[in-house]
Formats: sequence, C-alpha cells, structure tokens
Amino acid sequence: MFGRKKKALGQIDTLVGANTVITGDIQFSGGLRVDGRVCGNILATGDEPHAMLVLSEQGVIEGKIKVPHLIINGMVKGPVHADQDIELQPNARIIGDIHYKTVKIHEGAAVEGKMIRQESLQTEKLITLMAPPAVEQNKSTENPE
Repeated sequence: MFGRKKKALGQIDTLVGANTVITGDIQFSGGLRVDGRVCGNILATGDEPHAMLVLSEQGVIEGKIKVPHLIINGMVKGPVHADQDIELQPNARIIGDIHYKTVKIHEGAAVEGKMIRQESLQTEKLITLMAPPAVEQNKSTENPE
C-alpha cells in the first residue's frame, strides 16, 4: 500500500517527438520512446532492470545505445548493447555491432555489423574433491604361538 510502485515493462515515461532533434547524451530510467532524432548516446541509468527504449519507424539515433530492453523500428548508427533483450522490427536499420542476450528479428530488418551474443553471467562453482586423510591403524601383530 505504501512505498514506490514498480514500473511495468513497456511503460513509456518520456517521448522524444517526431519533430525534435536532441544533440547530446540522454540518460533515463523507466521507458523512453524516440520518434525524432538523437545525436548522442542513450544510456539507461543505474540498476533499472525494466528500463526500455523504443525507437519508432521515423526515429533516428546516432550514437551508442546501452539499455536492458530495446525495440527498434527505425535507424541506428552506432553500437547497440541490450543487456536483456532486443527486438528488431521490420523497418529496423542498424549500422553497428549489436550485443544482446536474446534477440527477436522480424522479416525486413537489416543489420550492417556483428551480432554478438552475451552469455548470461553465471557464477561458476568450482568444487574440489579431496580424499579423507589417511588414518593409520596401529595394528599389533601378535603371534599367538
């Protein structure tokens, strides 16, 4: 009842309109939709696992993108890092490498660059089995004779 409510994945808090041009970096949390043009890097701030960027069909981003969740249907010129998932819709055009955990690519999307899958960071457990210490038995050999 009291306290902050968690934001649902897919909720858009901020909109960069179709006739808007932003020159400079953008840091955001929550949801960001870009219908205009951004000449700069776009980064999700902090440990916001639900942060999502949506780039619409008319949107253009020239710079690095680093977010957990990403949907692209416009043009990106620069490297893309999606810590969780990325969806490339039919009009997506990316010039740059894509780093992703999971990806969904629709027919018609185009990528000029490498697609690099990021393995989930799992802590490997190293177990070393050691033999129990040898127990010396003091056997007395008695000769019953």
